[in-house]
Amino acid sequence: MLQQQQSMTLSPYIELYNLIIHEDNMLRQINELVDFSFVYEELKERYSMDNGRNAIDPIRMFKYLLLKAIFELSDIDIVERSRYDMSFKYFLHMAPEEPVIDSSSLTKFRKLRLKDLNLLDMLINKTVEIAIEKGIIQSKAIIVDATHTKARFNQKSPREILQDRSRKLRKAIYKVDESLKTKFPSKNTSDILEDEIAYCQKLIDVIEAEGGVCALPKIKEPLNLLKETVADDLEQLRISEDQDARVGHKTADSSFFGYKTHLAMTEERIITAAIVTTGEKNDGKQLQALIEKSKAAGMEVQTVIGDTAYSERENIKYSDDNDIELVAKLNPQITQGARKKEEEFQFNKDAGMYVCKAGQMAIRKARQGKKGVGANQVDTYYFNVNQCKSCPFKEGCYKDGAKSKTYSVSIKSDEHTQQKAFQESVYFKEKAKERYKIEAKNSELKHRHGYDVAISSGLLGMELQGAMAIFTVNLKRILKLMK
Repeated sequence: MLQQQQSMTLSPYIELYNLIIHEDNMLRQINELVDFSFVYEELKERYSMDNGRNAIDPIRMFKYLLLKAIFELSDIDIVERSRYDMSFKYFLHMAPEEPVIDSSSLTKFRKLRLKDLNLLDMLINKTVEIAIEKGIIQSKAIIVDATHTKARFNQKSPREILQDRSRKLRKAIYKVDESLKTKFPSKNTSDILEDEIAYCQKLIDVIEAEGGVCALPKIKEPLNLLKETVADDLEQLRISEDQDARVGHKTADSSFFGYKTHLAMTEERIITAAIVTTGEKNDGKQLQALIEKSKAAGMEVQTVIGDTAYSERENIKYSDDNDIELVAKLNPQITQGARKKEEEFQFNKDAGMYVCKAGQMAIRKARQGKKGVGANQVDTYYFNVNQCKSCPFKEGCYKDGAKSKTYSVSIKSDEHTQQKAFQESVYFKEKAKERYKIEAKNSELKHRHGYDVAISSGLLGMELQGAMAIFTVNLKRILKLMK
């Protein structure tokens, strides 16, 4: 049964919060800034209003997930910290002496209550609404870019993952009591996964036998992570793959296995829209949706700032039709010609190459045709024919027995005359300088809020992670600008 409002247990110790939690405390400021009652509205259909036992307050459960995004801790450690950290208790609307939830409740909340909920758009729209209400957003421009996130699995071999986590645990122990090194089991030297698992379990047993040292947060966190890996994640480690993740290309020589998050952000550095896709998706194809989502969130969009990936013909036409200035340099290789939609390959701006539907990148390119006004030059991209022979999408794309597979793109610069003139203007060049801001935002998401690696498998899990991380960075930015 869902209670209608968040209530704090009456406690004789409640005044402790006013003594301990200073006005400058970030969690106190977030509590005062955000009316979290919107969580009830979004989740009320997923709870019984008058049947069964009282459910754990959904706002409290939501705030636990927000704390995970802010402090990048496991479920076990975020709940444990809420046992003794008074700022956590205050943020969660708990009485100082109130008991904490069981960490397994967070998993159930994610799977049962948040499944199929459009949390990403909902949370972004909420922060944009707050920013507009506080007069923070003044600009009418958005900056667009995409950031990649590696899949949780298949980044390292199962044995390498175990080695990495046991190494971090040992280092944490040595900083506290290096004498324990003599009690640790001998490191595994074989390549057999089962031997590495056995070593990790022995290491865990030795550390837990010491008792006192396990109570230290600096030890408990890497210890819990290793235990979780050996126990819960073992099946995933053996599979070592994410069914939704795909190979994406950062440059011609580097790739990643995972996801992309396509972002739109104001010049004040408030994220106004996000789309999570698999890793191989093209950046430019998401532009129109990012603009529409930003408008739906309350933004007035007059200017869009991005890199060459966003200057394809469809985006230029869309911008012209909607009276939007597109500050994105032209790249003639982006024009797809008159092909049918299903026949188009995707252009990777970082590598400067096309990628086929199977995710294979061209291995070289060559320009053909004469230069000059009215001339029709073509860029031809060559693919590895050996991969094409066994490709599941080869029908209609590759002919059996062919010695080469190419993809040609006509360069029609005359179709982009206005955009070409615009990008030579002083205004264009000044606005283009704003693009660095979104690269800094991508870095913040990755390095401060764990967005460099997915914390679960699947596209839905990635969207949930993105929702909480973006909600967090937007709230932090709003608080900073309000000061």
